[in-house]
Amino acid sequence: MRVEEGGKSVGLQTIDINCDMGEGLGSWRIAEADDAAFMPLISAANIATGFHAGDPSLMDEAVRLARLHRVNIGAHPGFRDLHGFGRRFMTAEPAELANEVLYQIGALREFARRHGLPLRHVKPHGALYMHAARDEAFSVALVEALQQTGPELYLYCMGISLTCRVAERLGQPVVREFYADREYDRSGSIVFARRVGRPDPERIAEKVVRACRDGRVRTVEGDDIDVAFDSVCFHSDTPGALAIAQAMRAALRAEGIAVAPPATR
Repeated sequence: MRVEEGGKSVGLQTIDINCDMGEGLGSWRIAEADDAAFMPLISAANIATGFHAGDPSLMDEAVRLARLHRVNIGAHPGFRDLHGFGRRFMTAEPAELANEVLYQIGALREFARRHGLPLRHVKPHGALYMHAARDEAFSVALVEALQQTGPELYLYCMGISLTCRVAERLGQPVVREFYADREYDRSGSIVFARRVGRPDPERIAEKVVRACRDGRVRTVEGDDIDVAFDSVCFHSDTPGALAIAQAMRAALRAEGIAVAPPATR
């Protein structure tokens, strides 16, 4: 939530922090730390639903941990691409992709019901997220499917994306994201990186605090641009992700910014 003083924005009092969870398969894990280490540091968990990562036992454990730590849960559906971790674009008709998203949401909903938790949001993963951001036909198919099956679900997306524009037009609630562990270009889009190095946690924490306080971010071209958002995202598979989360929480606390689920827009 952003507070106004005399018509001028003076920064956020609370911010949602979301992170991808359950991204493994069987005994394989992509993150350096277990989900249990991240849960106390976030307010929303995007739980992998089996297509890019995740399996029934991992979904069940992630939901159990979210209940323990009072963290909102959401489905994190991706392309059907286990080998490529959902980061490779796959050609399919919009209706087919929307059905695959619904299928994955349905899988997580059952584990949410098992643990007595409501499903709060949907956030597409990786290449599917970027495809929705740029493809209006898929964004329309996705949002129309959600309108039929979960009109109350927040759709996490970039504020400049077609996904956001379509969702707002059709009445699906959205949560606009700021990416802590990704760079921005001057268009306001994140810079795609297949391999991410080990970033400096303190630098990321400073970047997040500045975005929350001033609504600004430095681009890869060296410009400062405005950013409007409701949630900060970091990825559990980013090298050093746990240190990043801890540094962000400490910096936000020092700035007087609380971590809490997003308010309805």
